[in-house]
Amino acid sequence: MEHATDEPRVVTAQDWDARVDRACAKLPERGRRIVAWLREPARFPVRVLAAVLLILGGIFSILPVLGLWMLPLGLALLAQDVPALKVPMEKAARWIERQWRRWRPKKDEAGAERQP
Repeated sequence: MEHATDEPRVVTAQDWDARVDRACAKLPERGRRIVAWLREPARFPVRVLAAVLLILGGIFSILPVLGLWMLPLGLALLAQDVPALKVPMEKAARWIERQWRRWRPKKDEAGAERQP
């Protein structure tokens, strides 16, 4: 989120951590438990293995079952242990949000889509 003045501010690793926390809070209880388990420091080997497998699966997204969705998920998981990835991941997430707001249909006060 940008400040009310829309002045760009420095993106930090803490911004990414806060984004992950907000996303986890929206998950069903079982999903929250799984993510909390994965984020524990002792789960480092599991996280890295899962991240590498997801990234490889994203690279080979032309194959059935594997998909491009796996690449950002693998990078997000790897960012838990590679702090240098947190700022680029946060910047990418903000860019995606801006594009989403730009391209999704605008809604009026009643919640109905406005015609262009």
